[in-house]
Amino acid sequence: MMKQIPMLDLTEQYANLKEEILTSLDQVMSKAHFILGENVKKLERDVAEYSNASHGIGVANGSDALNIALMACGVGPGDEVIVPSFTFFATAGAVARTGATPVFVDINPKTFNICPESIEKAITPKTKAIIPVHLYGQMADMDAIKAIADQHNLYIIEDAAQAIGAEYKGKKVGELGTLACYSFFPTKNLGAYGDAGMIITSDDELAEKCRVIRVHGSKPKYYHHILGYNSRLDEMQAAILNVKFPHLNDWSKQRKERAKTYTTLLKEALGDQVVTPFEEEFNYHVYHQYTIRVERRDELQAFLKENGVSTMVYYPQPLHLQPVFSYLGYKEGDLPETEKAAKEAISLPMFPELKEEQQQYVVEKIKEFYSAK
Repeated sequence: MMKQIPMLDLTEQYANLKEEILTSLDQVMSKAHFILGENVKKLERDVAEYSNASHGIGVANGSDALNIALMACGVGPGDEVIVPSFTFFATAGAVARTGATPVFVDINPKTFNICPESIEKAITPKTKAIIPVHLYGQMADMDAIKAIADQHNLYIIEDAAQAIGAEYKGKKVGELGTLACYSFFPTKNLGAYGDAGMIITSDDELAEKCRVIRVHGSKPKYYHHILGYNSRLDEMQAAILNVKFPHLNDWSKQRKERAKTYTTLLKEALGDQVVTPFEEEFNYHVYHQYTIRVERRDELQAFLKENGVSTMVYYPQPLHLQPVFSYLGYKEGDLPETEKAAKEAISLPMFPELKEEQQQYVVEKIKEFYSAK
């Protein structure tokens, strides 16, 4: 009998928290304080403390977090910012929106994260910042990146949209960069019921700049010295996130358990036919995604869909080959590891409530595909 295995199922999570969430939303509506109220302030304090940072600045979404962080660092026309090409569009889109130039570099094929050696080669006198993306829930090699940034006096803006709770050598996201940017999009490990995001930093001056930028560059109100954004974390989304936040560590542990189960099942069923995720021994991977490498990826995805298994491909076209960035002059072959990953990577269903029998079914279908071919 064909099962239906979703990529993500939030219904059980909501059922477990429903009463508490509805109560928190009713309190917001009863007090009628909807913008930058007590729920936002609480979430900012808690997430900053969780990240071992001094400041949390709630914003409308993860993309705006990147935009505002770059702007606070003074990035603009004439500057270059080094980014991985294997990431979601917002990472480079934020750079381009400042008027600066995104400089795309290759990845470490084992972790999918930005390659420090590629960063070093890409630095020019125009380089102002590096954006390491902690992809799929595992932090990039921050010691090497920080050494490069310190040597060249560069900002580090961590794109941690997929990595809240991740650790590198005992350090949390936000401890090793100048600023870090979270997304609370509904699919994230800590997800709102709409768009939401946050900037984390221990730099007092940059924190204040971010706070001013998110309210149209206004300080005091109606007095504008810079051109900012309208990008505030919604009070109702903050209330929902405050209910969810205490569960984050448990959810991360459950994701790690699901990842371990997948790896065991896949190794037993397919051996080396599938490349399972590589986790650095000094990292704490929170498995926002469980991403494998396979041959004939697109055929496998179609077969799994026919058999009720949802999967996602992050990301089928690298950013350096996207039409919108054609003006930068990149061509196929420039970033070989990125281009190879874009053809091989596929993410399997992953969420804390995923059942082992569901995982067994997913692996059985993958084995069936490769056995038949």
